[in-house]
Amino acid sequence: MAVGTGAGTGAGTGMTNTRAADLLTTWEAGLAQAPSGRALLLHRAARPDTGGETLSALPVGEREADLFTLRRALFGERMQVRLACHACGEDMEFDLDAGELARSANTPARTSARTPVSTPAGNRAGDRAQSSVRVAEDGWEIEFRVPSVADLTAAAQHPDPRRALLERCLVSAVRDGAEVPAGSLPEAVQRRLAVAAQEADPGADVTLNVNCPECSAATRAELDIASYLWTELDAWARDTLLDVHLLATAYGWSEPEILALSPLRRRYYLELCADV
Repeated sequence: MAVGTGAGTGAGTGMTNTRAADLLTTWEAGLAQAPSGRALLLHRAARPDTGGETLSALPVGEREADLFTLRRALFGERMQVRLACHACGEDMEFDLDAGELARSANTPARTSARTPVSTPAGNRAGDRAQSSVRVAEDGWEIEFRVPSVADLTAAAQHPDPRRALLERCLVSAVRDGAEVPAGSLPEAVQRRLAVAAQEADPGADVTLNVNCPECSAATRAELDIASYLWTELDAWARDTLLDVHLLATAYGWSEPEILALSPLRRRYYLELCADV
């Protein structure tokens, strides 16, 4: 993996933090966190020069792009994914490209011919979090904000996350000149808003569609990069602490001294310990 001892490598609009000591601190802090808290910690590692409030205000797709970029910096391009076929239960294994996913997740908002959408341009990528999307169709005129990371986190804690997200992000809804509250929007209108939100921030929902090699049935599944990356970071952290233990026992070095070694030199010292 690419975890090292330097300040980090470029990622998105910030500098990805790949220092082993800092990543261990991120991992330790995340052990007691819920998934949303871990996602925020990982996002801070991806953009350590950006404040927490700013990160929370970013569109969800921009966060996903940052996490794919962090994953690439830490563990490389290749992402191995294992998925069970929904039809026959067969295990399917395939590879994804973290760099390509980062680029596609950060794709600018696009318009749809079926549902007119307009998104004011911002000066920064993060300005999309404050942008309004307008949908005008079948007598409806609706304006809503592109959901931010903070919106998604807050909605997830609600008994009805979908309704909570709608209420947080809806700016106005007018039907034939009359205001309509978020809770009174028909199901069909809510579905159209979901489509418009997806078009405005396509990277917010990375969905896989895989054909089973055994039964040819298609299986759809969401790729949760925060959960995926946390699982990898957890395995790396535990392996790294074992390395620290073995080298400290063999040479009497401190944890900072061991972590300051490059991964290659650390591995050679471990091989020497095994030969003793």
